[in-house]
Amino acid sequence: MVREYKTIEEVAGPLMLVKNVENVKYDELGEIELPTGEIRKCRVLEIDGSNVLVQLFESAAGLNVAESKVRFKGHGTQLGVSEDMLGRVFNGMGEPIDNGPKLIAEKYVDVNGTPMNPAARIYPSEFIQTGISTIDGLNTLVRGQKLPIFSMSGLPHADLAAQIARQAKVRGSDAKFAVVFAAIGITFEEADFFVSDFKKTGAIYRTVLFTNLASDPAIERISTPLMALSAAEYLAFEKGMHVLVIMTDLTNYAEALREVSAARKEVPGRRGYPGYLNTNLATLYERAGRKMGSDGSITMIPILTMPEDDKTHPIPDLTGYITEGQIILSRDLYRKGILPPVDVLPSLSRLKDKGIGEGKTREDHKNVMNQLFANYARGKEAKELMVVLGEAALTPIDRLYAKFADAFEEQYINQGFDENRSIEETLDLGWELLSMFPRTELKRIKTDILDRYLPKKETENG
Repeated sequence: MVREYKTIEEVAGPLMLVKNVENVKYDELGEIELPTGEIRKCRVLEIDGSNVLVQLFESAAGLNVAESKVRFKGHGTQLGVSEDMLGRVFNGMGEPIDNGPKLIAEKYVDVNGTPMNPAARIYPSEFIQTGISTIDGLNTLVRGQKLPIFSMSGLPHADLAAQIARQAKVRGSDAKFAVVFAAIGITFEEADFFVSDFKKTGAIYRTVLFTNLASDPAIERISTPLMALSAAEYLAFEKGMHVLVIMTDLTNYAEALREVSAARKEVPGRRGYPGYLNTNLATLYERAGRKMGSDGSITMIPILTMPEDDKTHPIPDLTGYITEGQIILSRDLYRKGILPPVDVLPSLSRLKDKGIGEGKTREDHKNVMNQLFANYARGKEAKELMVVLGEAALTPIDRLYAKFADAFEEQYINQGFDENRSIEETLDLGWELLSMFPRTELKRIKTDILDRYLPKKETENG
């Protein structure tokens, strides 16, 4: 029997104190019934004897302390899941907001998920093609990997996220591919962009979209990634799908944690964030992966904007430790009109070597990747020298490297948000750019690979 309590003591911001409560658990879901009959949701945050501190999911405006009733539901926050979620749009609490029919749930799952046994994890090793050269060719995404994108305020990470959601696929696999997209703390215009973009391109039919607006309560911001990952776990480990989870913007999630922590008067950690920020981020990121006995997998691309463009800020700093690399966007490239503005040199995919090569991409992939990195790095150095000393002070070969750096940015990095390149097109483009150099400068490529792939006109010229 569900008991009701009319013992609300006080409300402070997103928190409410209820006295003389029996038999409730931490994280249990509750409902507040206002005198008007309106129902608002809450959850148990802290228990002190018979006093319970609950967190409101919605605004406290209009909540009459004396006349409102609270009842607890006996379970934590749950999400109703079914394959019919694909093609639907939900809010941060898992409720449909696309004017479609009510979802008939196959089952209800706890949004906190169940930790994956480390011994049951399978090492990620299968290539995922995003259609974006800077990722596929140089910072390869592997199925089951966590590869975050570090952006900056004002950069087009939303367009990049939508492009990856549209284009990503596992090559050479018959298993179904799905995208779970969580938009956290975004504006109405951004939410409308994602929904209309997915509908226009048809990507919506393989996508489950969770949108949480900046005007929604902070607690909903915290629950949005949990809802998305619960849907992903169901599709991956119970329906055997390859699931790509894209979450943007994780910085808004961390800000919501800080807001609730401040309301609870907790002792702040670095930059005012709660000391458990690392734990919370890890519990999100570590829900990605592959496990024994399941054909499905969860691959994760969290996107976060670095406050003050600072890589040492707690959010990107902790994310870098937990995940397997990072894709970094650049203001300088964006100013030059290069899209997507991926800064290749500081970007890294720690698992890229596991997902490339013969049988996965192509035998020449590793050689081309290493040579492009090396030549672009030297070309950037040559351009810096040119600024200081002038072009006349450079040797002919250094001028060639500087020319290559410009061509690499214009042709390889720059592809816009609508071009979908296969891995073969990406590798061939790399060879075309490398053919600017004499063979003697291509020291990172094996001779037999050079003979096979370097464009013939350059081979004949030496």
